[in-house]
Amino acid sequence: MNKRRQRVCLAATFLLSCWHQSYAYDIGVYYYPGWSVGSKGSNYPQPWVPIKAYPEREPMLGWYSDSDAVVLRQQLTWMHDYGLKFVVFDWYWNDDQPFMDHAIKVFKHVKTPGQMGYAVMWANHFRFMGGQSGFEAMARHLARSYFADSDYLKINGKPVLFIFSLEELTETANLLHKQPADLVAILERAAVAEGLPGVHLVAETAGLAHWVRAVAPQAGFAMLSGYNYHIGYSGDGSTATPPAKSYKALRQAYRVNWDWILQNSALPYIVPITAGWDSRPWGGLAPENEQAMPTSAEFEAHLREAKAMMDKYPDKTRSMGVICCWNEFGEGSYIEPTKKEGFSRLEKVKKVFAEP
Repeated sequence: MNKRRQRVCLAATFLLSCWHQSYAYDIGVYYYPGWSVGSKGSNYPQPWVPIKAYPEREPMLGWYSDSDAVVLRQQLTWMHDYGLKFVVFDWYWNDDQPFMDHAIKVFKHVKTPGQMGYAVMWANHFRFMGGQSGFEAMARHLARSYFADSDYLKINGKPVLFIFSLEELTETANLLHKQPADLVAILERAAVAEGLPGVHLVAETAGLAHWVRAVAPQAGFAMLSGYNYHIGYSGDGSTATPPAKSYKALRQAYRVNWDWILQNSALPYIVPITAGWDSRPWGGLAPENEQAMPTSAEFEAHLREAKAMMDKYPDKTRSMGVICCWNEFGEGSYIEPTKKEGFSRLEKVKKVFAEP
């Protein structure tokens, strides 16, 4: 076992023993649970209808339901076979109860113990109006439903919780007349109540000094990462790159954020990786900002750029990365096998991150 790999194993506690891992990098993927008919919270009661106008995006599994155990079992098998270590479920809380949590429930039912780690990303990109009691209820639900699971992703024994928007968490704290650190303390107490040593919080943010240097560390976050980047920042808004209009420009935006955060953050950083962006099926951000999907060679180049950052900062990144996304077919960000492209994207992930 080489020294670099040993550092990774000591830094992070995963479900599979490091002695049995075949990859030196810990790569995860986000999972969007929006593909069940009539799912509460979805903008589309028939979620595949807008995607069918883009037939090249049809999954290998067809226009599936992510409430189907057969589907989740197959997806899990593919993730495992192509070297992914963990899956991060987009997870939603509607003031006092969860919604769109069907896929993670099925995943927990079909997974084989030790087969795949998993975590939750609280998708808090909407105004939370549940009050302190609603936030406390959410913290208890997370701890009781997921954190104590032996397959839940943990670092130093603490369950990892991703927060989509650090800015929105701050706004939630303001509404409650509290500081972000107070909300972090509520999450910590819920984890401790379940016999855990606390929670390992990951703040998702771009390379902006206010959030990276001040808010995240002062609030008690343990790491930083990002869900997706369209603009590169090197400290403040004046450094913004133009909104990406191609996958090449998107890669550049990622590199700008990576570089600044890794050079300036006191906190470790899980390297975010993108499978592309083209959200025309869901209306698009703006027609001029919808990027063409990457070629196989472009995607591999981006993966190698991410790997190079992990190699340059092995301690600060803990050789961890997370890809957006497994199945964001509406936003055009996916590595799940499709009928047109087959397993080409998963093959690139395995090729780049397989241990030499």
